Amino acid sequence: MATKIFSQEDGNLDAASIVVTRDLIYKDIDLNFNKRTTGDIFKKTEAAAVRQAIKTLISTNRFEKPFKPDFGADIRSMLFELADEKSGGEIISRIKNAVQQYEPRAGVRKITVEVSEIYNAIDVKIVFQILNTDQIITYETTVSRLV
Repeated sequence: MATKIFSQEDGNLDAASIVVTRDLIYKDIDLNFNKRTTGDIFKKTEAAAVRQAIKTLISTNRFEKPFKPDFGADIRSMLFELADEKSGGEIISRIKNAVQQYEPRAGVRKITVEVSEIYNAIDVKIVFQILNTDQIITYETTVSRLV
């Protein structure tokens, strides 16, 4: 009985398999859209690119991105809810879900949230690891209502 051999590696299955690795370079466009002297816009790479993506997820409300209504953590909508013990847990859950669903380059390590009902502000601190590296990044922001 004849066997089909699709490639040289398929014909010799007893040999060691070929291992191919490639370095992943995370790149994004700088959202400030500043121009370089060459006319191009700046790019963010590696940790800066992932940090910018996390920042975008945190600051985006639901239904704000066309054709992706679930994109974002929708934290600003929590500013107008009653501030109680459950608010912090809800915000942490929204952030975790958004990062897991839309940012595969980051793994959340820790999220802390402080809700200030007096100032109508939410302080968020996210500690995340960039996957396939040992880099751990901390991002802090305050989401507040305009007065």
